Amino acid sequence: MTRTELARYLDHTLLKPDATVGDIRKLVEEALAWDVYAVCVNSGYVPEAARIRGAHTSLAIAATIGFPLGQMLTEAKVAETRLASEAGADEIDVVWNLGRYLSGDLDAVSEDIRRVVDVAGSIPVKVILETARLTPEQIRHGSQLAIDAGAHTVKTSTGFGFGGATVEAVRLMRETVGPSFGVKASGGIGTYGDAIAMIEAGASRIGLSKTGAVLEGAHPG
Repeated sequence: MTRTELARYLDHTLLKPDATVGDIRKLVEEALAWDVYAVCVNSGYVPEAARIRGAHTSLAIAATIGFPLGQMLTEAKVAETRLASEAGADEIDVVWNLGRYLSGDLDAVSEDIRRVVDVAGSIPVKVILETARLTPEQIRHGSQLAIDAGAHTVKTSTGFGFGGATVEAVRLMRETVGPSFGVKASGGIGTYGDAIAMIEAGASRIGLSKTGAVLEGAHPG
């Protein structure tokens, strides 16, 4: 895969709590230089990311919602989604309520996702499952639940707490949602080989912070 082809799979990501405005500027400028698909930032930095991006509409801005725990009130996620979209977000990466899922409160989990999807409107919503905390059966079930609630993409991980993406998790997600929905691998992807393995397993998008190192491994042609 060429560097240009690989770049269009990538979300150049910065979600650290100590990220500064200067760091966000660097993130967006790098993303534009590399022509990646998106930057992924905490919702509070969407206004800066949108301002720095300017008229370069080939670069999407993905905003995290309910990050990284997912256990705030649904009304808080709804408000955060609305504010992020008004500030310039093109995509929403929402953390589902893992604790309620593990408690068996599936109606609440579905409603939580559905209300975020509703307020997002035409903006695509990715649901972060924390697959490292789930069994294979739960990965399948959770992926289907998210899609049934209206999500456009299922995503492996926040990268906080439980671990990152695995080839097996990505494969299970792709088998579950089929070819029409997105699968985003994120967490722990640091090399070209990692990225290609995720794509071969079925990932349509990859979230990572070591974007430069991954692209360096690709053929420049």
